[in-house]
Amino acid sequence: MSKAADIEIAAVSKVYGTTTAVDAISLKIPAGSYCCLLGPSGCGKTSTLRMIAGHESISSGDVLLGNVNVTDLPPARRGTAMMFQSYALFPHLDLVDNVAFSLKMKGIDKPTRRREAMEMLKLMQLEPYATRRPAQLSGGQQQRVALARALITKPEALLLDEPLSALDPFLKIRMRAELKKLQASLGMTFVHVTHSQEEAMALADLIVVMNDGRIEQAAPPRAVFEKPATAFVARFMGDHNVISGRIVERRANGTVIEVNGGGKFFALGQPPATQETADIAIRTDHVRLRASDSDTLGLTGIITNVEYLGATVKLSVNGAGVEDFTVVIDDADYFAKPVKPGEAVPLSWVEADAIVLGRLGE
Repeated sequence: MSKAADIEIAAVSKVYGTTTAVDAISLKIPAGSYCCLLGPSGCGKTSTLRMIAGHESISSGDVLLGNVNVTDLPPARRGTAMMFQSYALFPHLDLVDNVAFSLKMKGIDKPTRRREAMEMLKLMQLEPYATRRPAQLSGGQQQRVALARALITKPEALLLDEPLSALDPFLKIRMRAELKKLQASLGMTFVHVTHSQEEAMALADLIVVMNDGRIEQAAPPRAVFEKPATAFVARFMGDHNVISGRIVERRANGTVIEVNGGGKFFALGQPPATQETADIAIRTDHVRLRASDSDTLGLTGIITNVEYLGATVKLSVNGAGVEDFTVVIDDADYFAKPVKPGEAVPLSWVEADAIVLGRLGE
């Protein structure tokens, strides 16, 4: 395999008519890392991937692979390979010819390309199926053929567009582990588009959360999970409650906000002096049901929903000025003292679990 390369996106935009799909984003993806572009539908993640690949023209800005500016190069000359969501396998060709197709296009002789295709099928544990056609394979096997076909060109970076979306939940988890193992063994730069938070957390060294054509946060999974940069990231990752309110007090170590219902909440951190409002985030799994002597912060609310999720139970609570507040607790803790929708409950958390969130453009 060829060596991995850094990918640098410098002030890249994509404009379709009057719509800006990607808005002047800049990002450096280190060589040999597994990067996930994560966000809801229409956030610009697939357009970004396609611009790196050369399948989409860039309206402004540059893409660099290693130290080579590839902005105006066609896909075949970029040193990247793309694996599409649909796999795009040729139904009339067997696996060897499917995998060897790009080598055939490059004019490489038949014995060489077939030998290299067999090596790739071996890497993907598909050697016994070499003479089969795609329709005779399972979804997971088809995906591995598409991977082999992309990797045979020995790219510096592999670009994957929602590669697991067509698989059933059990196979998704298995293929996730295979992708991670493959990327680690090849040491190649992988850039993977997904709308699944769980998938991104499981795979990535670097998660890039996108929204409305811009990057909200680019950080390792743990940082995105524990310290979301913005209210959007906190809500999208689903592991924090977000409370918005007016700033009523600024302290040395934090900020007090007041919500419409009159409740006041303290969080660590300082928003810019020009801001009159702030968003604060509280980890859903660090909220305790019922007040505790060691906890200094909290609220009282009415339970609106209870979801049993196996190892945990998810509770939805509405309080004065605070709606859809989520609490995730261990199943054992919940069933020791269960609560039902309609009950009023006190909730509490420690000071360290409430943080002030930043906003874009600060």
